[in-house]
Amino acid sequence: MPASRGAGPVIAACCKLVDYHLDVDPISGTVRVEPNSSGMSPADEAALEWALRIAASLGGSVMAVTAGPPESERMLREALAAGATRAVRVALERRATSAATATGLAAVLGDAAVICCGDASLDRGTGAMPAFLAGELGAEQALGLVGVHLPTDGAAMAPSLRVERRLDRGRREHLSVSPRCVLSVEAHTARLRRAPLEALLASRRAAIELAPVRSPAPAPGDRDFEPMRTAPYRPRSRVVPAPASLSARDRVAALTRSSGERPPARTLRLAPAEAAAVLLEALESWGELPVTR
Repeated sequence: MPASRGAGPVIAACCKLVDYHLDVDPISGTVRVEPNSSGMSPADEAALEWALRIAASLGGSVMAVTAGPPESERMLREALAAGATRAVRVALERRATSAATATGLAAVLGDAAVICCGDASLDRGTGAMPAFLAGELGAEQALGLVGVHLPTDGAAMAPSLRVERRLDRGRREHLSVSPRCVLSVEAHTARLRRAPLEALLASRRAAIELAPVRSPAPAPGDRDFEPMRTAPYRPRSRVVPAPASLSARDRVAALTRSSGERPPARTLRLAPAEAAAVLLEALESWGELPVTR
């Protein structure tokens, strides 16, 4: 079991800086981010609260970590005011992928026995980072939790931690996870405690540890993929033979195919391979696909 710097185990809480409200300039279309309208998402606040509760029941300490720009330190100071004893910021861009964020956080979470995360953030909401983090650490994972049962033995780390996960159709799944583990909780499971005034004032002078991250060298052939367009899909143009008639009406009718008879509708019950062949043949006859024969 990983040990802490002190007597008890280290319980980590992963937080992410998100924007509550975005202000878009109506002229230039640029997005303006106000510092006072950003902070932890409700799911991350619940994760921090669970980390504080688990540490109190086990006699351990809480480490708040984040991966982001210097603006994220204000959020870490809020975690220190709530009861965390250590705050670490991993120097990453706000647009870093979930995999890159997990790699950066794993470098500073080597001593954590239990890692609590929010199930999804407000900006993208994929919920993939806790799974990536568990893979980086080789730890057990229990994601999308709706309940955590605290151990009663505070003298030593309990052999397992009982958690409850949501399933489809109103069902619940009870899991037993052992430290070291990664947990992700939903926002409604806990409400972050109110920090006392003395702790709020002390957090302004608290030191925030900075953990720089070196980006790995890109593999041959790797590149960043950006969307080529955001407009609605339009079929590509195709070359059609010129109408033989000189009449404008006949030319328009030929170009729009309104004068010919449409093929009758058919209902076919075919195997997947045969159905795919029929669809490709129809698309090719309509001119939507290049002629292969």
